[in-house]
Amino acid sequence: MAALKVAIQMDPIGGIAIKGDSTFALALEAQARGAELWYYQPRHLALEDGRARALAHKIRVQDKPGDHVKLEAPESLDLAAIDVVLMRQDPPFDMAYISATHILEHAQAHALVVNDPVHVRNAPEKLFVTHFPGLLPPTLISSDGAAIRAFRDKHKDIILKPLYGNGGAGVFRVAPGDQNFNALLELFTQVYREPIIAQAYVPAVRQGDKRIILVDGVPAGAINRVPSPDETRSNLHVGGRAELAEITARDREICAAIGPELKRRGLVFVGIDVIGDYLTEINVTSPTGLREIKALGGADIAPMIWDAIEARRRAS
Repeated sequence: MAALKVAIQMDPIGGIAIKGDSTFALALEAQARGAELWYYQPRHLALEDGRARALAHKIRVQDKPGDHVKLEAPESLDLAAIDVVLMRQDPPFDMAYISATHILEHAQAHALVVNDPVHVRNAPEKLFVTHFPGLLPPTLISSDGAAIRAFRDKHKDIILKPLYGNGGAGVFRVAPGDQNFNALLELFTQVYREPIIAQAYVPAVRQGDKRIILVDGVPAGAINRVPSPDETRSNLHVGGRAELAEITARDREICAAIGPELKRRGLVFVGIDVIGDYLTEINVTSPTGLREIKALGGADIAPMIWDAIEARRRAS
């Protein structure tokens, strides 16, 4: 297969912490396979006369903190002339994100966009998961305060979180007897126009929130993110501890239930969150975990992702 031309749509590359950056892992692997790499930020994406273009830098990357990227002068890049576009900017999943998916659709006449922008747009992480009944903990998505109060009365110990939040932002545990419940409902109503999520608290989160990486619908590796003693959230950037995790029989049941649909939708690189026996999120925008899994002695997943991308290119 001829060397690929790869454009990476991501947040500012100079400021990333490469030790834990999955996009950087993908860039390193692509370069090792001989690919030519370009990088651009979402704000430099444009649609001109029906053609998706970006003001992009050709780059070279190296696994050297503080000196991890060399950028050439920016150029106007026609994305339809590129083989693979990686859509890898971080959420929030807002109208800017959605607009980028519409623009990237215009590149798909030639380029393979990973993940497929149509299905990224149609699979918001906390809503997509609801299409797989029996896998979630008890969950309510609503703006109706009375409905949320009734849900709390039924399940007692609950989690409240924004529908389009990310990175653990705005996630609250409301335990029985917590007198902040009404104030939190008021705050959510004032801050968010969208519905909010109420979910039964799963005590197994104290043992960790497992991130499983799926490549073309197949589980490839996992880490467990264990919350600190004074936190409900297990996200690494708020003090969660990462440890290599086994993919259990229940995990494989969950992956078997969702995997074929992920593959059908062109969602090549996906990270799911599992707490105990429950699936809580399907992350399709900018999943993370590749470098942590490898560093902890697990699988090197970036080559698997590129194998899947190259297979899709050959089949197209």
